Amino acid sequence: MKFNFFGLLTQKSPMERLLEHYDKIQQSVEVINESLECYIGGGQCVEFKTLQSSLNDLESQADKIIRYIRNHLPRGLYMPVDKVLFLSYTSAQDDILDNAQEALNWLSMRTMIIPEDFQKEMIYLVDDVGNMVYLLGPALKDTVSLVHLENLDRDGTKDQYRKIRDKRHEIFRAKNALIRKMYSSEIDFKDIYQLIHFTEKMYSMCHSCSKCVEILRSMIAR
Repeated sequence: MKFNFFGLLTQKSPMERLLEHYDKIQQSVEVINESLECYIGGGQCVEFKTLQSSLNDLESQADKIIRYIRNHLPRGLYMPVDKVLFLSYTSAQDDILDNAQEALNWLSMRTMIIPEDFQKEMIYLVDDVGNMVYLLGPALKDTVSLVHLENLDRDGTKDQYRKIRDKRHEIFRAKNALIRKMYSSEIDFKDIYQLIHFTEKMYSMCHSCSKCVEILRSMIAR
């Protein structure tokens, strides 16, 4: 136990506990990648349900961490950042995992064969979203260090934010191109509807990442 500037005897600050929650999100990306590859390999493959269950478990663990964080906040006087901003961030980061869960739910809604024309683009999209989620990790860590006065590299932290914003623009273009291709295809509309919802939920993960970055930027604003 240690005494810190929150005025409490605690091992970790609320900001540091956000990193624990982020770890669950990072693990979810690996599950989605495996799930999509598995699904493409043969509709709803045998392992798909197991992978979906793993994602649900991660979401449940992440929810427990978020509840703990929100229920054990120090008084506003001892918060290193504005409490409203902090709570907004917890919601935005939690939304990333919620959207991951929804994406997999759409993929599992009914068994279908994903046409070869879409397979590469979908894998690339999931991979790009995963890369954006991975970029959030260093951005969050740098922000935590900055607000704790352990790191004074404000410009380097802002550079982490820019990388994520640039990645979002790239993913936005790729997502729109993929959806146009789906709408122009000759496959059954039920298949199109299902694939588009999966694609949109993957982009929602990316959007939530971007929202996290904007809140982090506000936290370190002078």
